[in-house]
Amino acid sequence: MNHGKSGRKLNRTASHRKAMFANMAASLLTHEQIVTTLPKAKDLKPIVDKLITLGKRGDLHARRQAISQIGDEDAVKKLFDTLAGRYKDRNGGYTRVMRAGFRHGDNAPVAVIELVDRDESAKGAADRARHEAVMAEMDEGAEA
Repeated sequence: MNHGKSGRKLNRTASHRKAMFANMAASLLTHEQIVTTLPKAKDLKPIVDKLITLGKRGDLHARRQAISQIGDEDAVKKLFDTLAGRYKDRNGGYTRVMRAGFRHGDNAPVAVIELVDRDESAKGAADRARHEAVMAEMDEGAEA
């Protein structure tokens, strides 16, 4: 019998699944929208919702629990500073999973998982900033 066992195995070991969901949660908190397969998105939703609830609690113990779960201190900082304030009046349902067709290579169902009331400019902001810094450095080197 399979009583009390929730979540999919996703053809991975337990440690691989834990690391994968930690990385996906950190990416979702950073970019506020990611594209993945539908089963992964469905399993990621409760993890991120619980992390946002920890962020709303806001105490040191909750911060340490979030860091231990996802390991990315920048994502946790954004969670506690920005996202917790954004969702302080919302009782759950912080994420949304939308189907996005099928992947070209293996026909796997693809989904977009995003934060409700997300900041449109957050997606790719770190990459844009890094790119602009590199371009400024190249311009500075060309002028010298």
